[in-house]
Amino acid sequence: MACETKSWLVMFLVFLVANCMQHCVHGVSQVPCLFIFGDSMSDSGNNNELPTTSKSNFRPYGIDFPLGPTGRYTNGRTEIDIITQFLGFEKFIPPFANTSGSDILKGVNYASGGSGIRNETGWHYGAAIGLGLQLANHRVIVSEIATKLGSPDLARQYLEKCLYYVNIGSNDYMGNYFLPPFYPTSTIYTIEEFTQVLIEELSLNLQALHDIGARKYALAGLGLIGCTPGMVSAHGTNGSCAEEQNLAAFNFNNKLKARVDQFNNDFYYANSKFIFINTQALAIELRDKYGFPVPETPCCLPGLTGECVPDQEPCYNRNDYVFFDAFHPTEQWNLLNALTSYNSTTNSAFTYPMDIKHLVDHEIKTELELTNESTSQLSATE
Repeated sequence: MACETKSWLVMFLVFLVANCMQHCVHGVSQVPCLFIFGDSMSDSGNNNELPTTSKSNFRPYGIDFPLGPTGRYTNGRTEIDIITQFLGFEKFIPPFANTSGSDILKGVNYASGGSGIRNETGWHYGAAIGLGLQLANHRVIVSEIATKLGSPDLARQYLEKCLYYVNIGSNDYMGNYFLPPFYPTSTIYTIEEFTQVLIEELSLNLQALHDIGARKYALAGLGLIGCTPGMVSAHGTNGSCAEEQNLAAFNFNNKLKARVDQFNNDFYYANSKFIFINTQALAIELRDKYGFPVPETPCCLPGLTGECVPDQEPCYNRNDYVFFDAFHPTEQWNLLNALTSYNSTTNSAFTYPMDIKHLVDHEIKTELELTNESTSQLSATE
C-alpha cells in the first residue's frame, strides 16, 4: 500500500511540474520582480549575521541545495524558491542582507527566521526582523530602485508590475502567544482577540506596501502549526496534534481570507489584486490523500530550539519526510505546496480567488475591464 501511495505521489508531481513548466519561458519571467516578506519558511539568509540562535546556515541544512547551507531552513529549496522558478526567474531572489552584486530590480527577499507580524515575536531567540522592519528595509530598496530608474514616479510604475509574496504569522502563535514564559500576550488577549490584532496589524502593513507601489499580493495562510513535531512535543497529547494551535491558525486564515475580499473591493480601481493561499487546507489534502511514508518525525536530529543539530547526518530518504527539523518542511513538501499555490486549477479550494499563475496575468485583464467600463460610460453620455 505504501508503494502504491508513493507511486501515485510521484505521478502527481510529474504531472503538475510538467503543467507548470509549460507556462515558463526560459529567461523571461512572468513578472519583472518579486518581493518576499515572511519568516523562516521563506528566509534565504537574512538571519545569518543576526545575533540570534535561530539560524540555518550550517549542515545538514542545504544538503540538497546546489550552494549548500545558505540560511534556508530546509534541505533544499523553500516553497517561494520553487515558485520563483515557476515564474520564470533565472536566479533565486537574494536576501536583503546580501544584495551585493545582485539585480535588485528583480526583487529582494526580506524574510527572517523566527519573525512575526508583531515586532516582539521571535526575540526570545535574539534579534528578529519583524514585518514592520521588513517593510522599512523595502523602503530602502524602493529608494535605490528610484535612483536606478531615474525618478520615484518611474520606480512606482515599475513596482506596480511586481509580485509581493507574504507568508508570516505562525511565529506569532508558536513563538509568542503560546510561549507564556517569554511573552505576556496570552494574559492580555484571548486567542480570538489576539488573532484580530494580528489581522489588523498585517492589514496596516499591506496598505503601507500599497502606498509605495504594491499591486499584486499573494498572501499565504498558516499551516497545521499544531502538527509540527515541535508543537506536538510541547502541546500535543499522546503524540497527537495540538488542536488549540491548529484552531488558532484556522481562525486566522478565515479572517485573512475575508480581508482579501475587503481589499479586492477597496482597491479595485487601483488595479490591485490580492489572493489567499489556503496552506492549512492544502496540508490536510496532502497529508490525507497523497501521504508521506514518514509524516511526523523530523529528518534531522533537532536541538533544543527545534533546528537541526549542526553537522549531524540527516535521514537518507528525505523525500519520504514531511519535516526536515522540528518545525520546517522538507523540499519535497515545499514542492507540493509551491505547485498548487502557483497552479491550483485541479482544486480551486487551495487558492482564492485565483492562483499565482492567474494573478500575474490579472493586470492585462483588469485594464481591459476598466477600459471597457470607461468606454461604456462615455457612450452613455453621448
